[in-house]
Amino acid sequence: MLSEKDMPTAWYNILSDLPGQMPPPINPATGKPVEAKDLLPIFPMGLIQQEVSTEKWIEIPQEILNVYKLWRPTPLVRAYELEKYLKTPARIYYKNESVSPAGSHKPNTAVAQAYYNKIEGVKRLTTETGAGQWGSALAFACNIFDLKCTIYMVKVSYHQKPFRRSLMYVWGADVYPSPTNITNAGRKILEKDPDSPGSLGIAISEAVEDAATHSDTKYSLGSVLNHVLLHQTIVGLETKKQLELVGEKPDVLIGCVGGGSNFGGFVIPFVPDKLTGKINTKFLAVEPTACPSLTKGLYLYDFGDTAGLTPFLKMYTLGHNFIPPKIHAGGLRYHGDAPILCYLVYKKIVDAVAYPQKAVFDAAVTFARTEGILPAPETAHAIKAAIDEAIRCRETKEEKCIVFNFSGHGFFDISAYDLYFEDKLEDFEYPDEEIKKTLEEIKKLPVNQEV
Repeated sequence: MLSEKDMPTAWYNILSDLPGQMPPPINPATGKPVEAKDLLPIFPMGLIQQEVSTEKWIEIPQEILNVYKLWRPTPLVRAYELEKYLKTPARIYYKNESVSPAGSHKPNTAVAQAYYNKIEGVKRLTTETGAGQWGSALAFACNIFDLKCTIYMVKVSYHQKPFRRSLMYVWGADVYPSPTNITNAGRKILEKDPDSPGSLGIAISEAVEDAATHSDTKYSLGSVLNHVLLHQTIVGLETKKQLELVGEKPDVLIGCVGGGSNFGGFVIPFVPDKLTGKINTKFLAVEPTACPSLTKGLYLYDFGDTAGLTPFLKMYTLGHNFIPPKIHAGGLRYHGDAPILCYLVYKKIVDAVAYPQKAVFDAAVTFARTEGILPAPETAHAIKAAIDEAIRCRETKEEKCIVFNFSGHGFFDISAYDLYFEDKLEDFEYPDEEIKKTLEEIKKLPVNQEV
């Protein structure tokens, strides 16, 4: 445990230390790099400035720190019982972000985004959510700063995760199953497929359209963009301090990846040490085989949403029209990933691996039976990778230090665990031929032809 006085008071900005220059977001209308004025219809200027800043450290306002203190600093825990069960010489640690009011890492950026919108006079925030971790976090933050909150929840998760939806209602948010009949983007999707299960890309389109068409409203994003990963670096900064306290240097750092916020925030503060040779840590991003953007996607410019309302982002993508299968890790069903994370993968600084659903739930149950906490299905992907790394250490007799981000608890995912024990969970591995079809569409975008 860190004391409250040891909590970081500034976020770390990786843009100041990246090797080379990351490809900029492109305005589809002009074909040129995005300017601040292009983003003003959906973001407040305070967050736009953070999005493009190259300052190494950005001070955390006291009003945000005061809210963080409700649950931060979070514990770094040695998984002794898991180690014993695996009979591994490895030392396994996990950073427990599930202790936040919303049960995940998401409030680290939700609170920050709500604050910057509040001080600029915004009255309402719109957003998307998959499994509901982000939606509940933003509802919590909006409640604190007296903002209205409208959430477009991916339809399949809306029905799979009713208790996360209930949590959003408790904190005063309005929640709709996406695609909806409320927006033009939603109506177009429903015209083509009335039974669409939805996707994060579709829900983003609806939330962005809603924000852009109401003058008192801005859009809030739970992952992908630079300012979101910036806010999440408080996780990795605390972890660095905690590992130093126990005299450890991490050999492997692991996190699950949907859009990249929890993995990015956890790993990014360690990247400069790897680039300068102070550590030789393996950074391992873990995704589902049902939505394998890092492991099977291509590094191209693509829209961040399905309707094409966002700027083009250079990222590993499966195509913005890709609709992932209905896996229970709803937060990992996104066609692309954070540009910062993708750039680190492209530069071979970060490795990636994908796992099927059943193996992930096997790992989740093993963790719950040894360490006592039920993981969210998203978090269980990181646990699966950590277990595999520990088993390799057992075989090679290496005493590695393995650290993963326990990004959220699974107490609202009990129905998924019921299906697991009833042997009703499906494994999805998207056919390569289907992925190639959606990628061919993206290759034809003018911005990729020019690049």
